[in-house]
Amino acid sequence: MLEAEFDKFADEYEQEHAASIRLSGESPAFFARYKITDVAAVLARRGRKPLRILDFGAGVGNSLGPMREAFPDSEIVLLDPSSQSLDIARTRFPGQAHCQPFDGQTIPYGDGHFDLVFTACVFHHIPEELHVGLLAEIGRVMKPDGSFFLFEHNPRNPLTRHAVRNCSFDENAVLIDARQMNSRMAAAGFSKTKTVYRIFFPRFLAKLRPLERYLAGLPIGAQYFVHAVKPSL
Repeated sequence: MLEAEFDKFADEYEQEHAASIRLSGESPAFFARYKITDVAAVLARRGRKPLRILDFGAGVGNSLGPMREAFPDSEIVLLDPSSQSLDIARTRFPGQAHCQPFDGQTIPYGDGHFDLVFTACVFHHIPEELHVGLLAEIGRVMKPDGSFFLFEHNPRNPLTRHAVRNCSFDENAVLIDARQMNSRMAAAGFSKTKTVYRIFFPRFLAKLRPLERYLAGLPIGAQYFVHAVKPSL
């Protein structure tokens, strides 16, 4: 998650992303929206409305539109080490969120500041030796009983591997199996986690997507998310 690496691709991010996922038949907006829809549904079942949200590794702000729709009254922070990406996010969504630069180590907020932390396909760009420390840092800024949603590509899915191989900004990516991610989250102090696999059907089979709720435990979806709840004091 180096600043220079993401500054290099900031201007072309949308085009590169769209090209890499062409086989899915969907746009980057689809992938951004389904994630926030999932998060909102889980929080609704828990009876939670987040007042403060951190988008960790927000990039050019692709998740902000659906996030603002789902949580219109929330304070939203976009955190990213790429200043150029944050500049693009500010231009795309003026006044919709606070864009916060990140030094790659310390989140510049106090303990227990956020009700919800969200990260979308970020950790495969971060060297694995840094994962536990950054996950612990995320835990530090979460409120007790707050939620953390971590979305990642599933390396067990062949179309996902194809998309990553053909995406220039993923040239240094190392995909992470959900079991590995859960282990790292446990080492960082997240003792309660749930893994859900997503996106089993491309667009031409979209009529089958209602069936995905029954497939969520099968480790063959294109992506997955891990939901962790910070233990209450």
